[in-house]
Amino acid sequence: MTVFGGQTAAVRARAVTPSHWPLSRWTLLTGTALALLLNLGGPTKGVAQDAVAERPLSAINWLTQSLDAPRSTPTALVPSPSSRDDISENALPEDVTSGPIDAPRIDAVGLLSTAQTGLPRDLWGASKALDLSRRLTSISQNTDLLPASRRLLNTLILAELDPPLGIQNDGRLFLARVDALLSQGLIEEADALMQRAGSDAPEVFRRSFDAKLLMGTENEACAQLKTTRGLSPALPTRIFCLARDGDWRAAALTLETSTALGLISIDDGNLLARFLDPELFEGEPALPIPDAPTPLTFTMMDAIGEPIPTQSLPLAFAQSDLRQTSGWKLRATAAERLARVGALTPNRWLGIWSEHLPAASGGIWDRIEALQRFETALNTGDPNGVSHSLGRVWTEMGESGLQIVFADLFAQKLSDAPLAGEAADVAFEVALLSPSYEIIAANWDKPLSKNAAFARDIALGEAPSERIFEARKRAIVDGFRNTGIPVRLSGLVQSNRLGEAILRAIELLEGGATGDLDELTDALQFFRAVGLEATARRAALEILLLERRG
Repeated sequence: MTVFGGQTAAVRARAVTPSHWPLSRWTLLTGTALALLLNLGGPTKGVAQDAVAERPLSAINWLTQSLDAPRSTPTALVPSPSSRDDISENALPEDVTSGPIDAPRIDAVGLLSTAQTGLPRDLWGASKALDLSRRLTSISQNTDLLPASRRLLNTLILAELDPPLGIQNDGRLFLARVDALLSQGLIEEADALMQRAGSDAPEVFRRSFDAKLLMGTENEACAQLKTTRGLSPALPTRIFCLARDGDWRAAALTLETSTALGLISIDDGNLLARFLDPELFEGEPALPIPDAPTPLTFTMMDAIGEPIPTQSLPLAFAQSDLRQTSGWKLRATAAERLARVGALTPNRWLGIWSEHLPAASGGIWDRIEALQRFETALNTGDPNGVSHSLGRVWTEMGESGLQIVFADLFAQKLSDAPLAGEAADVAFEVALLSPSYEIIAANWDKPLSKNAAFARDIALGEAPSERIFEARKRAIVDGFRNTGIPVRLSGLVQSNRLGEAILRAIELLEGGATGDLDELTDALQFFRAVGLEATARRAALEILLLERRG
C-alpha cells in the first residue's frame, strides 16, 4: 500500500478522473465551489496568457509552472522599462509598484562576504546585467568545467557584490545566479540564496518551490505559497498543496472542477488523480514517462510508486536520489554524479559509498570496492596495502571523474605515508590536485620525475627555466611568465568591467583546456595579473593531471 504524507491511500478522499465520472457529479459543483476554484486557483487560461510577464533571460526550461500570472507585480524582478511597449493599450492608469525606500537590492544578495571571497564589492562595475547573465548561464551549463573554473564561478555567484552601476533593481542578475546554481545541482545553495533575498516575486518563488520539491521539503514550499500574498498558484500546484496539507476533499473537488472546465491538461489530470488516490488505479498500466518532467511531476510520479530515473535528467533531480528511502545503488550513483561536479561534499560522498559492502561487481561496484579496500589499508596504517591499492583506486577515480574529490579527502594522509616508487608518484599527483597542493609540494622530499618536477614548479608559482617543447606545457609556462592584462581582456578591465572580464577568462580557460593554447595562456596570465593566483595554479595543475580533459 502506498504511503505518502504519513497517510495511507485508504483514508484519502477519492478523486475521480473524467473517464470515471457519472454525469450527475457535475450537479454537485455548486456556485461556491466554482468560485473557490476561480478565485483561489488563479485566472483562467486566456486571462493568464494576457498577463504573463516578460520571461527572464536565464529561465530554466524544466521549472514547474507553479504560478499563474501574478495579480500584482512585486517591486523586485519587474520587467525593465526598456522592455515595455511605449504605446498605451487603454486609457486606464498604469499599475504602480511600491516598496520601502531602504528595501534590499536583490542583485546584491549573497552568501559569502567580501572578507570570505577577497573580492571587491564593486566587482561588476559598469557591466550590463544582461551581459553578465548571459555569461553566467553559458558557463554554468557546461557540465565538464575544470574544477578551478567551477570553484571561481560559484564564488562569484554566491558573493555579496554591488549590482552593476546604473542597474535597476529588477533581479535579472539574481535570477541568472540562482539558475546557474540549479543547473549545477547546487540546490541547497540556491535555496539558501533565495531565502537570504526574502523576495516574494513570482519568478523567485517558482525556483524556490522547485528546489524544495527536489530537497523533499515540499511542505515548506506549500506553506510559503499559502502565507505569501500576491502569489496565484497554478491549478496542479494548488491541488498538490491542498493534498499535502491534508485537505484531500478540496483537492479532489478542485481537480474535478478544473478538468471539467478544461483548465488542466489530460496528462496533469491523470497524474493528479493517481496522486490523490493511487489505489483506485491499481492494476492499470503505468503512466507514460514525460519527456521533460518538472520537479512537481517528478515528485508526484515518485509518490504514486512510478519514479522517473534521474540519470538523463538535469543534475538538480539527482539530489532527490540521496534520500535514505532510496536504494543504496541509486544513492551511490547519484552521489558519484553530484560529487563529480562539486554539488556534493567529499565527506558525504565517502559516507554514502561506505555504507555497505558491494554485493556485485562491474561498474560502480568496482569503484566502490577499490575505494573501500584503499581506505581500509590507509586507516589501518598498512603501507603495503596502501601501495597495492592506491594505483587501482586512482585509476578508478580517473575513469569516473572523481580525482578532485578523492584528493580532497586523502591527499594529506598519503603525503605522510611511507610510500616509494610508483605509489609515491601517485600520492604526489593526488597532493597536487588537493587544496593543500602548495604546502605539500614545498615539503615533498621524495624523488620526482621530470613531469612531476614541472608540476611542482607550477604548484609553487614558478615558471620552469628550462626550454619546454611540449605545446601545452609551453602555453602554461607562457601564462606564468607573461605579465599584465592580456590584450583581449584589457578592454573590459579598462572600462570598469572586471567581474565580466573574470567570467570571460573562465571561458578562455575552458577553451584552453580543450585545445586552444593561446586562450589557455591568456587565461592564466589574466588570473595572475588580477590576484587570482590560486585559480591560475590549480587550473594549470588540473589541465596537466586530469587526463579526461584531453
